[in-house]
Formats: sequence, C-alpha cells, structure tokens
Amino acid sequence: MFPQIAIFTAAVFLLLLYSGGWELPLVGENADEAGSAILRVAYLPAYAAGFGLIALDPRNSFRASIRQPFLFALIGIVCLSTFWSIAPDVTTRRAFAVTCTTLGGVALAARFRWRELAEVFAAAFAVLIVASYVVCIAVPRIGVMTELFPGAWRGLWREKNGLGGMMAFGFCIVSAAALLNPQRAKMWWGFAALAVGLVLMSTSKTSLVSLMLGVAALGFVLIARRGPAAGTAATWTAVTGFGLLIAFVVLASDVFFAILGKDATLTGRTKIWSAALVEIQERPWLGFGYHAIWGDKSGWGPFAWISKNAGFQAQHAHNSWLEQWLGMGLFGMAAWGLFYIQTMTLALIAVFRDRGALLAFPFLVVYSLVALTESIAVAYNDFRWVLFVALAVKLAFPDRELER
Repeated sequence: MFPQIAIFTAAVFLLLLYSGGWELPLVGENADEAGSAILRVAYLPAYAAGFGLIALDPRNSFRASIRQPFLFALIGIVCLSTFWSIAPDVTTRRAFAVTCTTLGGVALAARFRWRELAEVFAAAFAVLIVASYVVCIAVPRIGVMTELFPGAWRGLWREKNGLGGMMAFGFCIVSAAALLNPQRAKMWWGFAALAVGLVLMSTSKTSLVSLMLGVAALGFVLIARRGPAAGTAATWTAVTGFGLLIAFVVLASDVFFAILGKDATLTGRTKIWSAALVEIQERPWLGFGYHAIWGDKSGWGPFAWISKNAGFQAQHAHNSWLEQWLGMGLFGMAAWGLFYIQTMTLALIAVFRDRGALLAFPFLVVYSLVALTESIAVAYNDFRWVLFVALAVKLAFPDRELER
C-alpha cells in the first residue's frame, strides 16, 4: 500500500511543480536574473520525479514511448536544432528542459491506468483550486489584479487568463475523475464546481469559451458511448455544430469578437503572426533554433524585427503551430503536426471504444483551441504539455497493454 501512495504522491508533486502555481508567490511578477535562476533550479525536482517514475518501470515506459514515434521524432528535431540555432546555449538548455518535461508525461502514461491517471491529474488540480481560493480571498494583493483588469482574480498566476485557462482545463480533468471513479464522484464534482467558480471570477471570456467547449466535448463522449445510434447522432450533431460555428466566425466576425471582448487583431496576436511569418521566410526549412528567438536581446535578430513589425515585444508567437515553424522550420512543424494528428485520431477512436476518452477527449479539444492563440505545444516546464504528452501516450498505450 505504501509504495502506491508514494508513487501517487510523486506524480502529483511532479504536476504541481510543472503547474507554475508557485512562481508568482516565490519570485513575484517580474523575475530578474536571480529569480530566473531560482526558477530553473526549482524544476530540477520535477525532472528527478519523472526519471524516478521511469526507473521504477522502465519496460513499460519503453513500450509506451515507442507507440508515439512522432513524439520522439519531434524531440529529436528539438535537440538537433541546437546545431543551427542563433543562440545555441539557449536552445541547448531549453531542449534539455523540454526533453525532461516530455519524459515526465511518458512516465505518467506508462505507470497509471486511466482511472488512476485521472485522479493523479485531478489531485494536482484540487491543490491548485484550493490554493487559488486561499490566495484570492486571504492574500488579495497576490491573487487579485489591481492595475490591468482591477478586481479580476488571477490566483497563483500572473494574470487572469492564466487562472481562467488553467481552470477550464481543470474542470475537464476533475469531471473525468468523477466519472471514472464513481466511489469518489461527489468529491470530484465539488472540485469541478469550484473550478467553474474560478473561471467566472477571472472574468476571462476566452477561458469561459474554453470551459463551454470542454463541457460540450464531455457531453459528446457521454452520449456517443451509449450505443451506435447515439454515437452516430452525436457525431453528426458535433460536425454540424462545428460547421455552424465556423460559418458564424467567418460571416459575423465582428459579433464574434464582441462576444469575446476582443478586437479584430485578437489583442495584437494577428500582428505577431504577420511579423513572425515574415521572419520565417528567412529560414523556412530549419528555423532559428528551438526557443532561441524570444531571449535574443541583441537588437538586430529576428526578435527585434518581430517586435518592430508587431509594434510591441511578445514573449512567444501566441500560436503553437507558428512557434514550431519559427524554431524548427517545416521539419519541426511537420513532426508536431503528425504527432497531433495521431493523437487526435486515437482520441476519436477512443470515444467509441475506451472509457479513457472521458479524460482525454475534452482536454484535447480545449487544448486544440488554446493552441491557436498560445504557444503551449512542445513547451518546456509547462503543465499543459505534460498533460498532453501523458494523454497522447496513454491513448497509444491503453490499459490492456499495461496489464499485458
């Protein structure tokens, strides 16, 4: 019994470190060089926990990883990009970090069955949910925004969209834990309600849309699993609804942006995308090196040109697809695309065959939406990337393979 509890605790500890929920209370909003050094060192225990979980079951870790060949092709390109990076030292350091982050996701997928994995994820979110309420109510100088969007809750993150986006994912995860573990369903549904409360208190409309999409995806899985007729009806309804949504966005974009509280540039994102596409033409095949652009302060590199053309300095491309193209060229973006397509295909198949789809499908749907406006794919020290990798590998290495 004790070893299982220790392994569960180590897995939750790994996820909590990657969540970044401790960064704001520890180093504040603007980390200087000393703060950045602390952050880099603070992730080392998460790397150690991931390697430890792999060491406890290396055979299944290997069996699970080889079922996602595009993932490791992608990580291979990340590491190789050091040789053509405009900042080899930065790329080397961050390639190591993203490799360790990715292996943490693989370790989780290889170690736990679906219902156990759901509770590992949910336990981490439960801690973040409770801590966010505590910091917002008891320490509002940290948890509540005062300058931009005064009164909006940001919890443990630097701004309100961080809290709202994380809790939209959290609702999907905790709801799946309730459905996959009926004996503790009441507890998990309570945390799901608390997650919804945090999304609302963040006042982030984008996060609210993500939450609604997650609810719809969860409902789709529940209906589709009732039988062939229900599955067919749910599929056609989902396809029709998606088509109508696309038509609404195209034909009534002004209304759509007004609902989201955004302008036509998506708060400057389209300017970043246009500027990034200009720089991509310089190195379309290999890119500038994994995450090498955004730390370049030379004043003459691609970061300077993107900032000049966009009109402000961005911290990333605000699009997961452009981010891969910038850093690793067409080869890197193709590897990411193939990994993503394989994962989503397996998730759609699982909807009709595996209860694990209750955990994977809603999360992946919301992730796909967020990836269009945020650089969350192939991201080092990132909670969402760990969860994505874990679910992608688990879809390829289901419970029956773990038990074999």
